[in-house]
Amino acid sequence: MTSDDVADALAAMGPRLRAAREQRGVTLTGVGCATGISPSTLSRIETGRRKPTLEVLLQLSKEYGVSLDELAGTAPAPAAGPRATAPLSFGDDKAVLPLARYVGGLHAHKHVLPALEEPPARPRQVSHEGYEWLCVLYGRLRLALGDQDLVLAAGDVAEFDTRTPHGVVNAGSGGPVEYLIMFGPQGERPRLRTPQAVGRGNRQPHRARAGREAHP
Repeated sequence: MTSDDVADALAAMGPRLRAAREQRGVTLTGVGCATGISPSTLSRIETGRRKPTLEVLLQLSKEYGVSLDELAGTAPAPAAGPRATAPLSFGDDKAVLPLARYVGGLHAHKHVLPALEEPPARPRQVSHEGYEWLCVLYGRLRLALGDQDLVLAAGDVAEFDTRTPHGVVNAGSGGPVEYLIMFGPQGERPRLRTPQAVGRGNRQPHRARAGREAHP
């Protein structure tokens, strides 16, 4: 493994550990109580501000029920299936693709939720330090944000403080849903730059924030 391969694996650890934790529906505080690792340390690892040690990875691997190969992105791909080349998946619920290396600050990754056979229940919510910007690429995504329920279609955008309880689920049975996430530490967020005037016929993405309700 080259130094670039090692750097890629370490850069992907943060979103993979966060995805594994969210898949179990536990908070940083809950994981801290179970493992003895402080929530602040876990938060810094998830946001790329700290590299996890082997001891920490072994503890989290056991706690989340995933292998070190899965966390490193070196697990063998499934033999068949439309998502066989996905870099990381957790059960049948979510595939996560890190999009860029990062060392602290904002980082980005893509999530894919599979099609559902039955109408979904309200997703389990989690909360943690940070700020999130989410954009739906395909399908319909249900975002439970505090007491609100938002249904986002392709092109819709939501941004929120992740200390607000939140969770997502595929909102329909017509197919999978794919969405992008940019996530950063508390106080950091993407900066929107748009022209003063938008020409007729140009569709702007719908945006929803915590405390503001999007269309159903």
